[in-house]
Amino acid sequence: MGYRTEPLEPAAPADLPFLRRCVDLAREALEDGDEPFGSLLVDAGGAVVFEDRNRVKDGDQTRHPELEIARWAAAHLTPEERAGATAYTSGEHCAMCSAAHAWVGLGPIVYATSTAQLTGWLQEWGVAPGPVTPLPVGDVAPGVPTRGPEPELADEVRALHARLHGMHDPA
Repeated sequence: MGYRTEPLEPAAPADLPFLRRCVDLAREALEDGDEPFGSLLVDAGGAVVFEDRNRVKDGDQTRHPELEIARWAAAHLTPEERAGATAYTSGEHCAMCSAAHAWVGLGPIVYATSTAQLTGWLQEWGVAPGPVTPLPVGDVAPGVPTRGPEPELADEVRALHARLHGMHDPA
């Protein structure tokens, strides 16, 4: 299994407002001392039904917004509603969140930046890898449709991660 270098399907123009909100949530997380990730869940009618941001600063590394989306959806939506909902996120789901997304039967994932992009940035900056292998959604949950990344937001997301890691990143 290797990194996908091309998206399965690019983000659509209609996705952009939702992805921008995810980046805003990521910025809020960073400003609160957390890692910069933000996500939201949009129902089949286009309404945002849940949003969250990373909350790992207190030591629980499972407090990812994508996992919170899966938990919330399992508790509040029918299987049909879950299948019709789309998760939007500032960064492609990690393996843990991809699995949770698939297990609860959520619909597509749309991401602003990919796992391959984030991994490349971290390697470029000399940041040590985390304890879990970074995998694209399709390697963990091959039945979940994905769209992304969104090139228009890449520099903004990269800058947030650069700030997290104390980098001056003019990219």
